[in-house]
Amino acid sequence: MKPWLGTLLFIAVGLLAAGLAGFYPAFTNGKAVLDDEQDGFDDRYVIKFSHVVAENTPKGLAAQRFADLVEEKTGNKVKVEVYPNGILYSEPNEKQALKRGEVQMIAPSFSNLSVMLPEWAVMDLPYVFLSDDAVQEAFKGEVGQILFERLEKSNMKGLAFWSNGFKQMTSNRGPLTDPSDFAGQRFRILPSRIIEDQFNALGAYTASIPFNEVYREFEAGTVDGGENTISNIYSKKFYKVQKYMTISNHGYLGYAVLMNKPFWDRLPSELQIAIEQAMKETTDWINRYAVQMDKRYLEQIQQDGYTQIHVLSDSERAEWMLQWEQLYRQSERFFGQELMEAIRNLQRKYES
Repeated sequence: MKPWLGTLLFIAVGLLAAGLAGFYPAFTNGKAVLDDEQDGFDDRYVIKFSHVVAENTPKGLAAQRFADLVEEKTGNKVKVEVYPNGILYSEPNEKQALKRGEVQMIAPSFSNLSVMLPEWAVMDLPYVFLSDDAVQEAFKGEVGQILFERLEKSNMKGLAFWSNGFKQMTSNRGPLTDPSDFAGQRFRILPSRIIEDQFNALGAYTASIPFNEVYREFEAGTVDGGENTISNIYSKKFYKVQKYMTISNHGYLGYAVLMNKPFWDRLPSELQIAIEQAMKETTDWINRYAVQMDKRYLEQIQQDGYTQIHVLSDSERAEWMLQWEQLYRQSERFFGQELMEAIRNLQRKYES
C-alpha cells in the first residue's frame, strides 16, 4: 500500500471512531454529555439569574453564594447561572424579560420594581426606616407580606429581600448639608415618583439614568450628583467623579429577589424546598454582611481622598425631614391605608 493511502485510511478510521464515541455512548465506557440548558432534561433545571451590579457588591456576592448553595442543596439538580453587570438585561427591561421567561430570576431595586407595581415605591420614602433593625423587621413582617402579595398578580414569585444599605448623597458642585444646597442641581435618580418628588421638594432637578451609565454621566457633568449606597459608590468608583458626599442615611436601597412564577410552579416540591433553604441562608448572611461592607468601603473612600465627606448632625437631619413632610401627607392616597398603617406602626416602634 502506498504511504499516502495508509495515511488517509488512518484518518478515516479515526473520524469514524470519534463519531461513534460522540453520538453513540454505548460504544464507550463514558457517559453522554448532557445539555444542561434544557429545563428538566435528566431532572436538571437551569436558572438564569440576571442583575445589573458588580460582583463585589452585596447583591453580586449574594447571587453567587445563592448559586453555590442551590447546587449543593439540590445535589446538582438545579444550576444557577449568574449574569452580573447588566450582561443580559439592563434595569429598564429585566422585569419584562422575567415575565416572558427569558430569565428565571432577577433582583431589582425597590425603585425599579415600583415602575410596574407602584406600591413598592413606599420603600423610597425618605427616612421611612431609621435603623437596620427596622428594615429587617419590615422585610420579615407585615410590610414585606403586603408587597409580596402584589407580585403574584404579575406572574412573579417573591423569594426574599436583600439589603444593600442606606443611601447617601453625592455632588460634584458643592457640599450638601442644608436643604438649600440642593437648589438648581440635577441629580441622577432611580425611576421612582417618590424619589423625584423628594428632590423636587429640595428645589433640585432629576434625571432617571440606568445604573451602568451613571459613572459616564457624572464624569461628563450631565448630572451634578446622585444618591446611592456606599458599596455602590465604591464599587462603581462614583467617588472618583463626585467631590462631595453627605452621610445622610435618608433612604434605603434594597432588592426584591424574584423568580418567574410559571417556572417556579413547574419545579418539583423537593427542589422548591431546597431553593427556599438556600435563599434563607443567603439572605440571613447578606443582610448582616452588607452593613460590614459599607463600613469597610467608607473607610476606603476616606483613605483614597477623592471625596470630601460630611456626616449630617441631628439638627441638620431634622431640617431635611421637615422639607419632606408633605410627601408623607400625600402617601395615604397613593399607597393605601393598609400599607401606610403597617409603615407607621413600624416607625412608632423604633422611634420609642
